[in-house]
Amino acid sequence: MSSRQAALSLYRRSLKLALDWSVHRNLWRGQALYIRSLFENNRNVADPRLQRALLKETEKLLEKWKHPDPYCAPTAPGGSKYERNLPVHNLDPPPPLKF
Repeated sequence: MSSRQAALSLYRRSLKLALDWSVHRNLWRGQALYIRSLFENNRNVADPRLQRALLKETEKLLEKWKHPDPYCAPTAPGGSKYERNLPVHNLDPPPPLKF
């Protein structure tokens, strides 16, 4: 994975992590702008060693700030409404086959 792809992945993961801590979008938006500014400040780093160090440091921060109970949509697997109101299975035996 290139450093650009890794940085984009970290940026996306950090936005999702921020959304885990503040579910309301109006509060999250300020955090998202702050995260964007942090990534923009290091956008023009050309040294591969420094890039790797920044990526490692960001990985550590994401692991440190990981939410113990991350938010998931109610209808997603693990959500409170997952598989609610499923259609009832037909328990009647199938009709006999006609030859």
